[in-house]
Amino acid sequence: MRTALVIGTGLIGTSAAIALAGRGVTVHLRDHDPARASTAAALGAGTDEAPDGPVDLVVVAVPPAHVAATLAEAMTAGLGRGYLDVASVKGGPKRELEALGLDLTAYIGTHPMSGKERSGPLAATADLFEGRPWVLTPTRDTDTEVLNLALELVALCRAVPVVMDADAHDRAVALVSHTPQLVSSMVAARLEEADESAVRLCGQGIRDVTRIAASDPRMWVEILSANPGPVADVLSGVAADLDETVRALRSLQSADEDKRRDGASGVEDVLRRGNAGRSRVPGKHGAAPTTYETVAVLISDQPGELARIFADAGRAGVNIEDVRIEHATGQQAGLVQLMVDPSAVQVLGAALQERGWALRTS
Repeated sequence: MRTALVIGTGLIGTSAAIALAGRGVTVHLRDHDPARASTAAALGAGTDEAPDGPVDLVVVAVPPAHVAATLAEAMTAGLGRGYLDVASVKGGPKRELEALGLDLTAYIGTHPMSGKERSGPLAATADLFEGRPWVLTPTRDTDTEVLNLALELVALCRAVPVVMDADAHDRAVALVSHTPQLVSSMVAARLEEADESAVRLCGQGIRDVTRIAASDPRMWVEILSANPGPVADVLSGVAADLDETVRALRSLQSADEDKRRDGASGVEDVLRRGNAGRSRVPGKHGAAPTTYETVAVLISDQPGELARIFADAGRAGVNIEDVRIEHATGQQAGLVQLMVDPSAVQVLGAALQERGWALRTS
């Protein structure tokens, strides 16, 4: 691939453009808002000047509701040899394109499974897709050359290609992406009218659960409007679990010992099923889940402290697999939780203590 046209310079489109431009592809940028395309160009995503002729690949990075119309316009104008979109829903746009009677041999639907709470070109980064799944939904009609162009795009963005049926993809993202967004927002909504004294007690748990609730509501209305049925199906199951859990919790309030026992069993059941489901979430780089142990370190809120602790871990020959930070309420201090391989716990703990760090033991 030597040339590409990215239509839509939001987070995904601009990130893909930056990645392609950084690997030698001549990228042209187009957006319904020329200022956004200019911003993306200034970030190194390419040029907002129109290409002289057809490009190798046209990447449509617009909201799901506008994918079919944008693709139809680009294909009718002959803007490229191949066309793909990166919308988070695949079945609907494909059926819309079929209804328009377009030749879909030059088109493939795709979806990079990556994103942020922030949107727009200023949130874009070249490494947004690295190591992340990038779903491809070819059909029997998809030309081999177009599939190869899509695979080349995924490789240049350093993502991992995953081939799926379009409707199977939509059911999958309803479960692993769209429903979690709504559930996170529902939990966060409980905080809107909560007493300030309660909100001040927020810890890492509530931050983890509500992180994605900070996402742009308008963007998510567009996504959910394109996949309402599968999301409603998943939420129905969640609602059934909620009803049963509420019943179990009410039973725990009963003076009747049998009812309390039944209530405890119900709560334990949903927690155990949660354990089982969580254990199926892929681990690092999509590999099987790995159990890490935590080394907790007290840290002051000063510039360079995190860099220093990572450097000390590196000197000890220990790889930090993951990290979390809990900030102390009302204090310029916090707790850094370093997740490491179990075999490295003692080595890291001893090395950090030797270098003056205060460890917190459970």
